[in-house]
Amino acid sequence: MTDTSTASYNYCALPLAAYACRPDQTKGRIFDEGESKTRTPFQRDRDRIIHSSAFRRLKYKTQVFVYHEGDHYRTRLSHTIEVSQITRSLARALYVNEDLAEAIALSHDLGHTPFAHTGEEVLEECMGPYGGFEHNDQSLRVLTKLERKYHRWQGLNLTWETLEGVVKHNGPLENKKLPTTLAEVQKQTDLRLDTYASVEAQCAALADDIAYNNHDVEDGLRAGMFTLKDLEGVTLLRDVIADVKKLYPDIAEHYLVQESIREMIGAMVTDVLAESNRRLSVLKPQSVDDVRAAKQAMVAFSPAMEEKVDELRAFLFDRMYRHYTVMRVRLKAERVVRELFDAFMARYQLLPEHWQTRVEDVGGMVDDTARARIVCDYIAGMTDRYAIREHEKLFDIYWDK
Repeated sequence: MTDTSTASYNYCALPLAAYACRPDQTKGRIFDEGESKTRTPFQRDRDRIIHSSAFRRLKYKTQVFVYHEGDHYRTRLSHTIEVSQITRSLARALYVNEDLAEAIALSHDLGHTPFAHTGEEVLEECMGPYGGFEHNDQSLRVLTKLERKYHRWQGLNLTWETLEGVVKHNGPLENKKLPTTLAEVQKQTDLRLDTYASVEAQCAALADDIAYNNHDVEDGLRAGMFTLKDLEGVTLLRDVIADVKKLYPDIAEHYLVQESIREMIGAMVTDVLAESNRRLSVLKPQSVDDVRAAKQAMVAFSPAMEEKVDELRAFLFDRMYRHYTVMRVRLKAERVVRELFDAFMARYQLLPEHWQTRVEDVGGMVDDTARARIVCDYIAGMTDRYAIREHEKLFDIYWDK
């Protein structure tokens, strides 16, 4: 990694805690390059992610509802922006580096497939004999290999701290078989997989939980999958709805939903900050390495809130993620992804020409595993609508006039 400890960009928007990641103490990048005179390394990481092709494609990737089902449902892009906003709020309150936290939040879903977890599950099954598939590892693959914007290297050449956050935001990977891309990156730079990630990365992980639980409630209500009355059977929602009704006795249902979602996000954020400050006060970390070496995450829900959030997750799984309308779309999505994978594996010449070249460059004409990884990269990068159109081009029986 590049040594940038003597660089002159030691500045941040706010004073940083002793346990924060400092831009002037970054472990650098895999490939040596000069740094910016006006932006910190973590700001550059954020900007590179925002300008990436994979980030733009999130606009037409499913969160729960496929893109054509309505303009107001969340997509991977709108979800990512919401995660980023909550991440920055947590990071600022905990006096850690907002730019690094934001970069990790913005990149956390870049490896997601079309059709959300359905596409992921199908690719996991298809790639089972060929080294497997895991969306977090695919995010790392996008960042380190698949983005092609620089003459001297593949990927975006992000800092060690951003890569660490993407890899370990859900905790250490100790004693686990490493997925394909992480195994390769680990040979280039040691990401200290047996430790926790920074507080910045942990903020992004909790922000993800807060964002999707709340926006799935709103989207599920919009889709008519459940009602406010149903939600009053969920402890966290019952308490929040009761508080809003007490404050605004004559509130219309539309505003009741909006006020309740806002209050629930606030309640979760407040709880995370209280529990995180409690844990930090016990550990008293004097460096980011103290955070990494801790026996537990520093950013977390309290046990009482975790129990309430688990109850909400169970409700959403039963009433939304397994709703018959979602399951019907899942059936179609499974067929699209599986049939595309099988077709491209059987005849890689069906791929666009530059993807055929990638297959040939890795010997994929005769090596099934190498060919499968390229096919997987192609499909995982698709948006919902692109996957549907590719499937139509291959399997619909029609003739252009």
